[in-house]
Amino acid sequence: MSNNSRAAFLDHSTLDLGDLDLSPLQQLFGELTLYPLSSPEQVIERLQGVQVAISNKVPLDAQTFAACPELKLVLIAATGTNNIDLAAAREHGVTVCNCQGYGTPSVAQHTLMLLLALATRLPDYQRAVRDGRWQQAQQFCLLDFPIVELEGKTLGLLGHGELGGAVATLAEAFGMRVLLGQLPGRPSRQDRLPLDELLPQVDALTLHCPLNAATHNLIGEYQLSLMKPGAFLINTARGGLVDEQALADALRRGHLGGAATDVLTREPPSDGNPLLAADIPRLIVTPHSAWGSREARQRIVIQLMENAQAFFDGAPRRVVD
Repeated sequence: MSNNSRAAFLDHSTLDLGDLDLSPLQQLFGELTLYPLSSPEQVIERLQGVQVAISNKVPLDAQTFAACPELKLVLIAATGTNNIDLAAAREHGVTVCNCQGYGTPSVAQHTLMLLLALATRLPDYQRAVRDGRWQQAQQFCLLDFPIVELEGKTLGLLGHGELGGAVATLAEAFGMRVLLGQLPGRPSRQDRLPLDELLPQVDALTLHCPLNAATHNLIGEYQLSLMKPGAFLINTARGGLVDEQALADALRRGHLGGAATDVLTREPPSDGNPLLAADIPRLIVTPHSAWGSREARQRIVIQLMENAQAFFDGAPRRVVD
């Protein structure tokens, strides 16, 4: 297969907000068609005669691979592979490549931003100013909400890969002590503490591990009860790592000092979610935006180009098995 191949990006608007340079991709293929979004009913039609499919979140199932015999390469504009039927791709001789590590600086800074917002009670003070409470105060400052310094506090990390390591570096720059937790299903290590030992020690816990059968609801009612009163929980990994109802209940009881999540079990949460209830105190929810800096999204474009070029050169990289 050569660079004269036809390619289709099935949902490029999920990546490009009009602020990216797509020329590395556009120059690579003989023809590149950009579709802002594609419904499941449109996928097969749009991949007819196409050799390279690019998808961020559009599912490609067994029926798609069977109906698109010219398809040879799938480029995932993300790390997760759950939208691609990998077994069907292998059966039809289609190589699948993903992108990796592109969002580390963006997600790491988002994680610390959430932790700082909780520690400084930023949402509460913003709300107080908006509601006119500062304007009506009897002194020059409003200190209604207790502020916590991060220096000298202990941060627990679950997941210490590239992203977890970047978060640890930022936390240490604030003077925090970092402890690493042992993930279920992983070989035990001397530098990893079992959850029962880790949770009672940490002032904040942040999650950076994959979601799988072993980590589903990793943080549930029991684990939350082990955390210190006033501790913080941050999740910028996957929604299913946390039992969302248990977290909502713990916040309502006032056991935790606060929680922040960038992810939910189902996204977008069109059918509601326990963490979207209006009566939950000290909770920050952001809409899976931690990864989305312009720089991170541009890195995805470059990695898509690199993956395609490597495939054309006969040495595929970032191949998903």
